[in-house]
Amino acid sequence: MTILAISMRLFTLLLSFALVFVAVPAALAQSVGLPSPRLLTTTPMGGKAGTQFEVVVTGEHLDDAEDLIFSDCRITASRKVDASGVLTPDRYMVTIAPDCPVGLYESRIMTRLGVSSSRIFTVGKFPEFVQSKSNKTLESAIELPVGSVFNGTISERSVDYFKFIGKKGQRLVVDCASNGIDSKLNATVIIADAAGRDLLVERLGGVLDYSVPKDGMYVIKIHELTFKGGPAFYYRLGLWEQAAGTRIIRQPSTKTVNSYSWPPIGLSEHAASKEIEPNNDGKRAQKITLPCDIGGSFYPASDVDFFEFDAKKGEQWWIEVVSERLGLQTDPTIFIQHVVRDSKGADKITDVLELTDIISPVKVSSNGYAYDGPPYNPGSSDILGKLVVKEDGTHRLQITDLFGGTRNDPNNIYRLIIRRDAPDFALVSWAMHMELRNGDRNALSKPISLRGGATMALEVVAFRRDGFDGEIEITMEGLPKGVKAHGLKIPVGQSRGMMLVTADQDAPRGYTNAKFFGQSKIDGNSVVRPCWLASVAWPIPDSWGEIPSPRLLADVPVAVSGIDFAPITITAKAPIYEVTAGEKLVIPLVHKRRSEFSGDKIQMKVIGAGFENAPRFDLPIKADTSQVTLDLAVLKTPPGEYTISFVGGAVVKYSHKPDEVALVEAKTKKMMLEVKDLEAEAKKIATEAQVAPAAKKDQMVKAVAMVTAKMKAATDALNVTKGQLEKAAVTAKPKDIADIIVSEPITIRVKPGVKK
Repeated sequence: MTILAISMRLFTLLLSFALVFVAVPAALAQSVGLPSPRLLTTTPMGGKAGTQFEVVVTGEHLDDAEDLIFSDCRITASRKVDASGVLTPDRYMVTIAPDCPVGLYESRIMTRLGVSSSRIFTVGKFPEFVQSKSNKTLESAIELPVGSVFNGTISERSVDYFKFIGKKGQRLVVDCASNGIDSKLNATVIIADAAGRDLLVERLGGVLDYSVPKDGMYVIKIHELTFKGGPAFYYRLGLWEQAAGTRIIRQPSTKTVNSYSWPPIGLSEHAASKEIEPNNDGKRAQKITLPCDIGGSFYPASDVDFFEFDAKKGEQWWIEVVSERLGLQTDPTIFIQHVVRDSKGADKITDVLELTDIISPVKVSSNGYAYDGPPYNPGSSDILGKLVVKEDGTHRLQITDLFGGTRNDPNNIYRLIIRRDAPDFALVSWAMHMELRNGDRNALSKPISLRGGATMALEVVAFRRDGFDGEIEITMEGLPKGVKAHGLKIPVGQSRGMMLVTADQDAPRGYTNAKFFGQSKIDGNSVVRPCWLASVAWPIPDSWGEIPSPRLLADVPVAVSGIDFAPITITAKAPIYEVTAGEKLVIPLVHKRRSEFSGDKIQMKVIGAGFENAPRFDLPIKADTSQVTLDLAVLKTPPGEYTISFVGGAVVKYSHKPDEVALVEAKTKKMMLEVKDLEAEAKKIATEAQVAPAAKKDQMVKAVAMVTAKMKAATDALNVTKGQLEKAAVTAKPKDIADIIVSEPITIRVKPGVKK
């Protein structure tokens, strides 16, 4: 390369960099929710206890990814490094201790913005394999040993093929785990002969129980029910031998949100007695005594099970059935009748009670698409109801599955419990859902990863068992340094409260697994119950075309970024206010803005028992202070101590990693100076070469080559930096993002009024 060529290349490079500073692409359209770190896939999706293997991760907003964290300390991970000791992006070496139990665990990544959302990670007992080649045809089928698990991903409009050797008389189980491990795959699983002809098909995510008819090669085919595919459509295919007559234990699966209400505290893991067939009509009803705990099955198709018991007038019994909450696609219903037999043995039947679904204690989305409420449904098609006996004598209970008309599956089990009053409660919580007026139906996974100065609101829902109606205090403990939690209690007879988690502006970067629970008094005794945390498995910005898939989490992770800050912090001038019942309370507010907003006001509402009927008010977003007036005469708030907060939606002009541009600019300028120095050195060597004696010509040629190589490396590095600068400029460009704004909590003490 000549000196002139080097100079021209340098000039072109400098010109291109000058253009970068003024030519930045336009901002993206408004989106929902400030950036949150989200772990989307881990490959493989699990492993055998006592092994070590490489895991590759993908996700959203995993900037400056650090540790891969698991919900059990017996699973650990370290960053993978290459031969030269350099960290390999998105790759970890995972070690599962030999004593780690088989089951599901949460995996997350600590990032610049805090801890990511979770992705299920499975620990199994069989040897595991990972997809490393195409198996989209019968000819390329991967051989799968009996007693193993295969981790794979379905491509769009494709079928994955496997083959295995079966022996006559073997009972083999083929189990494809997908939805239950956070996958979007609705798997169709087929066992075929060696030529690919179908022998046994399962299209509803069930398990294949296959008796091998003869020795030979067999084929397993897997595809998505509607032939969708992609990175989110992964699976764990298990193949193992099962002893004859034994119950199949499937690969572990996540818990649905409504399963938070099961089981009651202190209940035995297994039912005390079993349904005895035949009991399919009133004349063959199974005789039982109350109280009872019976395990049964909706089998065969259209099965109706009858039970008879004696009860006396005035007795009160609570009836609970669990089936759907066990993760089954069932809809139990119960019908109870009073039976009187005359002297001739004829029955006189009087209808007493019909029990169906457990209605959600709070409003949820009406169609599952997060349209008019959160996509989390704490209700169930299971049963909880009260029987008040109005007449002495025999009562007949019949139970059936409204979905079981054509299904012959003995795994569709139920558990029927009839008991005396046992008042209690269960709790579940999720990040507050944002309802937009422009038609977007968002269902986002929102890890509790706090920016400095941010307050995050979690809705808390109570399931009240057997008539319990007491007040429930909500608490979160074991938080990172600089983080506080304030529970807005669930009032007497109500089912909804809130948990507010706040990070101080200067809260240091940190991560803990918190303890989340509720406490109340039952029969004069203090009781404490855990609060489950729920999240959607996949973030859905607009669920017009995709139904959200919420589930329960195994733990309650709380993290602080320590780097990024909330767009605004709204606080009261004082943390506690006192007011006399029936008077007006004026609360002065302070706004600490760190971002610009669209519009000049935010419509806010009050949350917190005793004040939720207060009218909405406009908060002037561009002002540094404001005030809100609460009229206790209108609200009729009785004396007591209350905690409230203000919540509203706003469009933030959010800039992600704004400091990155300055850092890359500084790096770029430094590299440009290096290129200039190399240019000067090249000119010097070229000048010296022109007058050098013949004996030194070879030495000068080598010197020129060396400088040229350095120039090329520096120029290539500069080009890389150019791309980084362009990316940083786009990332830092303010974007309109709709998000929830929550004030820091405020304590209000309402004193009794003066009696006249």
